[in-house]
Amino acid sequence: MAMRIKRRRKSSRFRGSMTHKRGFKKKARGSGHRGGFGMAGTGKRAKQKKTLVLNLFGNDYFGKDKCLRRGHAPWRPEAITLDYINENVNSMIANGLGKDLKGSYELNLENYKIIGNSDVMHKLKIKARSASPSAIAKIQEAKGTIELVAKKEDKKEEPKKAVKAEVKAEVKPAKK
Repeated sequence: MAMRIKRRRKSSRFRGSMTHKRGFKKKARGSGHRGGFGMAGTGKRAKQKKTLVLNLFGNDYFGKDKCLRRGHAPWRPEAITLDYINENVNSMIANGLGKDLKGSYELNLENYKIIGNSDVMHKLKIKARSASPSAIAKIQEAKGTIELVAKKEDKKEEPKKAVKAEVKAEVKPAKK
């Protein structure tokens, strides 16, 4: 049976010293020498331990959170080109986005912006959120119509004009 040596605890060896192995005495008072709580020192801003943090927490640790941003990004309609409409009129009708009227097509694209990049092959009657001037011109050239529909969220209230009170400054003649 091996003999076990009884050793003094390390903490008891520092009992008489001023610093108790902490370095400068003032630093050990309060929380001044600790360095922070929790994830402090992981380098969220200076990235000292970036690889360690990425391994522990993944890519979601760094960067700003969406909920911290002020306001919200304005909703922008998805863009559809006239070329895409020409190629996919039949599939749009099959998906319920339009009707086939004899000799023309009626499309309901209220959540889209129409962009004119090519000529129109069909006579179209389109309802859309917005359209580029070239798209409107090309649809009208093909004897079609386009109706621009604005939803309630799109309409912004005009800011109230501040009424400025006129201040009349009295000019007093300087004394000589």
